[in-house]
Amino acid sequence: MKKLFLILFFLTAMTQNSTAQKTLRFLALGDSYTIGESVPVYQSFPYQTVQLLRKKGMAVHAAEIVAKTGWTTDELMAGIDKTVFEKEYDIVTLLIGVNNQYRGKPADAYAIEFETLLNKAIAFAAGKKKQVFVLSIPDWGATPFAEGRDRKKIAAEIDVFNSINKKITESRGITYISITEGTREATFNQQLVAKDGLHPSGDDYARWAEKLSTAILAIAF
Repeated sequence: MKKLFLILFFLTAMTQNSTAQKTLRFLALGDSYTIGESVPVYQSFPYQTVQLLRKKGMAVHAAEIVAKTGWTTDELMAGIDKTVFEKEYDIVTLLIGVNNQYRGKPADAYAIEFETLLNKAIAFAAGKKKQVFVLSIPDWGATPFAEGRDRKKIAAEIDVFNSINKKITESRGITYISITEGTREATFNQQLVAKDGLHPSGDDYARWAEKLSTAILAIAF
């Protein structure tokens, strides 16, 4: 009996140790904001998120990124179709839509395509909705790039697209992380803008990473 107890204790300890040492897989889906256009890779929000998680003792692989500057929702879907993925991921983020707004694509089409992408994100997380995170669309109208344009119109359109992705996200019980208002501070804080005058700086991405890592750390994996 004592020998059996020791064997069971050993097997339990092995299982617990294996679970504790699991290295989480992180998939980030999106566009230039996910890549970190115009900043070094280590300043992108997926990279900074991983670093914050590691500092908290969480084992996480470097983020796998499926994103490209200029991608709209349909282009992200096409990119996904051409990509070979792992069987499943422990963390999946989705940030997409700014190029739909920029190109004047209809909001109703965005709603359909965004929901399709969200379903894909959930599938990549093996159906674990608590491990999927959606970030709101930044307001590029607050950047120097938008000088001479109708900033109020851009902001209003961004708000429409965000109202769509937020409603769909929350209806599925998925965490929604709003970073839009912070990006609007670029009108008076140029430290939040990259050298290209359009994309966020590493300082702003750091704020996104802080919000995202906090949400991730709240999960019981």
